[in-house]
Amino acid sequence: MTSTPQTPADAAPADAAEIPVPQDQAGIDVLRLEIDAIDAELVRLIQRRTAISGAIGTARKSLGGPRIVYSREMAILERFRELGPSGTDLGMMLLSMGRGRLGRR
Repeated sequence: MTSTPQTPADAAPADAAEIPVPQDQAGIDVLRLEIDAIDAELVRLIQRRTAISGAIGTARKSLGGPRIVYSREMAILERFRELGPSGTDLGMMLLSMGRGRLGRR
C-alpha cells in the first residue's frame, strides 16, 4: 500500500498559537527565513494558477463558452472568506490575475 505524499496544500494550517514566539534576534531570523520560503512558494503557485486559468479561458473562448463563469468565481471567493475580509480581497486579486485579457473589456 502506498501513501500519498503530503504537500503544503494538504498540510493543516498552522495556528498562530503553534508558532513559538522568538526570544532573540536569531529566533526572529529563523522565522523570517521561513516567511521568505513561504513567499517564494506562493509566487510560484500564483504563477502556476494564473497560467492554468489562462489555459481554461482560452479553451472556453475557443469552445464558444462564456468569458467568465460567475458561479465558479463565487465558489472560489467563498473559500478565501475563511481568511477574513482581506481573504476576499486576495481572492478577487487572484481571479483578476487569472482572467488576464479575458476579464478586461
